Amino acid sequence: MLKSLLLAGSVAALLASCDVRRKDTLSPQLSAKDSAAKAQAMATPTSVQMIDSAYNFGKVTEGEVVEYSYRFKNTGANPLIVTSATASCGCTVPEKPEQPVMPGETGFIKVKFNSEKRVGTAHKTITVMSNAEPAFPELQLTGEVLEKK
Repeated sequence: MLKSLLLAGSVAALLASCDVRRKDTLSPQLSAKDSAAKAQAMATPTSVQMIDSAYNFGKVTEGEVVEYSYRFKNTGANPLIVTSATASCGCTVPEKPEQPVMPGETGFIKVKFNSEKRVGTAHKTITVMSNAEPAFPELQLTGEVLEKK
């Protein structure tokens, strides 16, 4: 009985000492303010110039990971906001810039292609959504994956 009481007391003390609330959440006012600013920026189009829209990685051995960064320049007068970057296949993972790309600046869409179990000709596309007009062209990633020996 004493052991049960001690165990229950220890568990209660442990739980009371843990503060499981998130401390990194934004206040609702700040969050709404940021959302409004982002919506305003998205409603204001800008233009983009692609520096790289196609990449041929040549020949790689099955299992290798190909990494590449597509470059683009904000040629408009407003901040360029990339809202999403998606690939045609789960073996290709694009990474968009998290911050707006200011007028005159260069930005990057980073891509990682995992060639595991992808023997043969590879042709992947990356779709980028943003406030650019005209819209980003579809990005192309091509090459050949050779069987691992």
